[in-house]
Amino acid sequence: MVFEKKMLTHGDPDDEVSKNIVLCLYRLDPLEAIRAKCEETEHCVHYKERLELCETRVSSRSNTDEECTEELFDFLHARDHCVAHKLFHNVK
Repeated sequence: MVFEKKMLTHGDPDDEVSKNIVLCLYRLDPLEAIRAKCEETEHCVHYKERLELCETRVSSRSNTDEECTEELFDFLHARDHCVAHKLFHNVK
């Protein structure tokens, strides 16, 4: 996710230095990077597996009222709990 995008308006567009400067001006959202790291932790992987299992079960049935809301909320809660402990160390 990009939250700031600036374009270089001067210089030759084929210039290698100009291309590198444009690439450096793209900033990624630190929240997305932290979320990705947290999703790889053992605690979150467990909840993600439960969510995927539920989604597979629900999608395999043609007539069901079951939803995976509880599993989704459990996964999001585990991920956000991990993120909360790491996020503000990266924000200035």
